Amino acid sequence: MTQIKSGSRALGIAASDGPKRSYLCGVVVRADRVVDGAIFETCTVGGTDATAAVVRLVTQLARPDVRWILLSGIAPAWFNIIDIEHVSTVTKTPTISVSFEESDGLTAAIDREFDGIEKQQRLDQYRKLPDRIERTIGDETLFLRFAGINMETATQVSRRFAPTGGRPEPIRVARMMARAHRRAIE
Repeated sequence: MTQIKSGSRALGIAASDGPKRSYLCGVVVRADRVVDGAIFETCTVGGTDATAAVVRLVTQLARPDVRWILLSGIAPAWFNIIDIEHVSTVTKTPTISVSFEESDGLTAAIDREFDGIEKQQRLDQYRKLPDRIERTIGDETLFLRFAGINMETATQVSRRFAPTGGRPEPIRVARMMARAHRRAIE
């Protein structure tokens, strides 16, 4: 079992979509819920650059004390799919994607919304993602995908960073800040 001390840090990343750009926010939060830094980045709505944007965000943040990355979902910016294996490998940081709703997946929606190479690219990237694992965190059911970390530790990290309910604090704060940033820019 991994020891998660109160000063251990996670980087939560969430997005807020505008008409053409999605505004990503990364927030460093300690396990004792102290916010310890923030950074912003963008990707294209309907594009294929979300993975690169997440990697840039982590690289520019330059925080070797961040032990985990917690992503709010895997498809911000209208099916701009994040390759969590790539993020974990390139950043050398265990990565957990957290979603909050049960679903049948994105295959049917991608098939409906895209054609040709754009559809095939997204389907290929989506299909290579790790499976979603259902976990109860606090009083919520979360769905986790993870890379560079095992299921037990991914669950433990998600629980440790969720003060109430079941929403991990790094993701909650990042989502709030991404929305405020988008509104200020637009």
